[in-house]
Amino acid sequence: MGALRIERDGPVAQLVLDRPKKLNAMGPDFWAEFVPAVQSLDADETVRAVVIRAEGRAFTAGLDLMAMVPKLPIQPGKGPDGGRQARFHQMIRDMQACMTAVERCRVPVIAAVHGPCIGGGVDLITACDMRFAAADATFSVRETKIAIVADLGTLQRLPRIVGPGVAREWVFTGRDVDAAEAERMGLVNRVLPDAEACVAHAMAVAHEIAANPPLTVQGAKHIMNEATRYETDRLLELVATWNVGHLVTQDLGVAVTAFMTKQPPEYAGR
Repeated sequence: MGALRIERDGPVAQLVLDRPKKLNAMGPDFWAEFVPAVQSLDADETVRAVVIRAEGRAFTAGLDLMAMVPKLPIQPGKGPDGGRQARFHQMIRDMQACMTAVERCRVPVIAAVHGPCIGGGVDLITACDMRFAAADATFSVRETKIAIVADLGTLQRLPRIVGPGVAREWVFTGRDVDAAEAERMGLVNRVLPDAEACVAHAMAVAHEIAANPPLTVQGAKHIMNEATRYETDRLLELVATWNVGHLVTQDLGVAVTAFMTKQPPEYAGR
């Protein structure tokens, strides 16, 4: 795999984001590899818990905008094209499936976060069962700042974790949230001094889980997931449909240009 790798420590597996030179940005390789990687762990009966961690300076910089924009089946200024819109809808649903695979994995999945966790990274960790953070971790629903309605799960899962008011503040501002605030608001279970300590703690908790009767743990996860499963599915479909109709705006073009030129964007609401 190019963007991911899997390591094993007895009954605990590590799924490692392994594109450190690109700050683990989520490009085409990530989206192609992620579901098969999670499914392989899900199907392995010797795996009793999974820790997701990252190499390098960041957990993830989120969507690899420059690599993914050319792959989007969107053509601003062109007339209606039902086939193009259907392909775009399916692309969003396929990317949502990466995060949902984590939530629906039969065993507990723990995120060990250090450094920036931006955009798609928040989608990913909110699909995990629990989260631990290094003291240098920061979190941002950055999609708002680049004229995108976050569509991979954050809007569905974050409010249940931190509460609707806090979630709306973080989403509407797109600001960076440090590890201390994330712990205070309940996004992370605990803050550790550094990345190494964070991974060590996540692994210790994973091994503690793995020592319990596996079918009991899996049953408990399944029952807790069922409480929100259908609402999550409905709202993921809703945001996919919304973005098919509303993502392509003048402001999105401004955002992409600003990203490329490193200039501050000026949005007009068009």
